[in-house]
Amino acid sequence: MDFQETHLAGVFQVLLDPNVDNRGTFTRVFDRGEMEKRGLGGSLEQCNLVTNQQASTLRGIHYHLRPQGEVKLVQCVSGSVFDVLVDLRPESDTYGEWTSFELAGDRREMLYIPKGIGHAYQTLEPGSNVLYFMSEAFVPGTERGVRWNDPSLAISWPLANPILSDRDRALPDLDLDQHRRQHSTRDGS
Repeated sequence: MDFQETHLAGVFQVLLDPNVDNRGTFTRVFDRGEMEKRGLGGSLEQCNLVTNQQASTLRGIHYHLRPQGEVKLVQCVSGSVFDVLVDLRPESDTYGEWTSFELAGDRREMLYIPKGIGHAYQTLEPGSNVLYFMSEAFVPGTERGVRWNDPSLAISWPLANPILSDRDRALPDLDLDQHRRQHSTRDGS
């Protein structure tokens, strides 16, 4: 496992190193010791597989309030996605900034997403499926979100006319000053 830090503090691209033989591959996708060695959250409580039938499906931008905020490991296991991370940690030097990655099922990579980072992705092809490992079990009522096309973020989504849930379509824009005031004592993820 090769951890490559991104410009958002605490966010890592994790390149996986498969062992290959005539049967296929064996790939370690989680190692508590490797996480703890880097000071990263090393415990997992829940794992989810998200299936997406169509290209241009957009999910997010989602995060959870503390104390139920969650660390995530995210991997595209089939197809490909345009994955977006938004720094929503008021104390962070990159607060309000975003970064993106193209994740694909044929590449061995994951994203390590710390608490306080909003997460979204848009599928780039039909049958794109995403696997999430989370440090916390889901707690209803702690989930929050930011509108996918918030003009203050100006995210350059690759496909027009995304397929959205009603919930994601109704998410509010991010008002950084208001968000900072609301989350100055409790940070979201």
